[in-house]
Amino acid sequence: MLTEDWVALAVIVICLALASCFSASETALSGFSRARMLRLEKTGNARAALVNRLVERRERMLGAILAGKDIVTILASALIGGLLLSRFGGIGVLYATAIMTAVTLVLAEALPKMLATNAPDRVSLRVARPISLAVSLLGPVLAAINAAVRSILRLFGVKVGVDQVVISAHKELRGAVDLLHRAGNVEKADQDILGGLLDLRELTVADVMIHRTDVIMADAADPPTKILEDVLARPVTRLPLWQNTPENIIGILHVQDLFRAIYAAGNDATKIDVMTLARPAWFVPETRPLIEQLKAFRRRKMPFAVVVDEYGEMMGILTIEDILEEIVGDITDERDVQVPGVRLLPDGSVNVDGVVPIRDLNRAMDWNLPESDATTIAGLVIHEARSIPESGQSFTFHGFRFQVLRKQRNRITALRITPLIGRPKANVS
Repeated sequence: MLTEDWVALAVIVICLALASCFSASETALSGFSRARMLRLEKTGNARAALVNRLVERRERMLGAILAGKDIVTILASALIGGLLLSRFGGIGVLYATAIMTAVTLVLAEALPKMLATNAPDRVSLRVARPISLAVSLLGPVLAAINAAVRSILRLFGVKVGVDQVVISAHKELRGAVDLLHRAGNVEKADQDILGGLLDLRELTVADVMIHRTDVIMADAADPPTKILEDVLARPVTRLPLWQNTPENIIGILHVQDLFRAIYAAGNDATKIDVMTLARPAWFVPETRPLIEQLKAFRRRKMPFAVVVDEYGEMMGILTIEDILEEIVGDITDERDVQVPGVRLLPDGSVNVDGVVPIRDLNRAMDWNLPESDATTIAGLVIHEARSIPESGQSFTFHGFRFQVLRKQRNRITALRITPLIGRPKANVS
């Protein structure tokens, strides 16, 4: 072979190597973790900062990569075509086409992109400086190309540079958390906590409150000794006081205030006036977003509120602990999720109290029952049945069979839920 042929062959090899680098850069810079790269930049990693700056100018970066890859690929094709044409004549063009197609697909496309897909962060850090240099060198050419492309796209009514948001950022984060859990990178408990945080904006006070039928209250007209007995018999720190009717809340009694007053009265509960100890009740609407209520709790430094509906009628109570439990859940063991009122049976079905929140049941059993139509599992059955079922009735919806076990007046108190496909994944009690 002549010296010129060896030089051409060397240039071809260099061009293919550059094309491989451009392909790997394109894949890596499109698939690296933005969060991890931002964290590296904050720790002082200069290459991570360069990667972030490249992504901020995504159009120029992609333009430089594509232009660079096309230039070296075309140059390599022209050189190998000239070499084979001089040796084999006209048929050499076909040889050159076949060779370049195979080499380009394997060495300059599939291989580098597969490597970049396996380690996009590491590859992005390695190619940051070369790609930044390519962007600088090809700046004028890229500007002309981008202007031409924008003009062509405008002819077809495409608005370049305008983000069309398909889902909200919170839903995108939730999807990322679910995907990481499915891939085994995030544990179930961590998924529930992160999901609970992200769901705060979508929940209202009514979704988390303790319903008035389960609220422990006291009649303000009762003797102080009776109220003291109620406080000692139940695990509460604050007790709503009502007058005339349970819906008429006139104040909140803090047990510390009660004990302090009894101590000051020489341990004689009959000498105290409970109404003088009661603090003003804080009423909040049931439609308030949960994230706003959490901020209000922090702002007012008061962790207890009475929830009312649009007519001012009491619907229940809400504490800051209820919101925190909505985030972290009732987790007592790293493997077992304990949910009061939920009992897993040997045949795979689950006995559930009617007042169990749907969100808690979904979290414990890793189910996906809809949470927008009702708050409790009994409410979901009533919503789907469009009536108040009788004991013994069964319904099938959302991939489950619901059987009403017990009912008190108009309330469903116990249900048996059987998954029609698969079995529960969590242990409950």
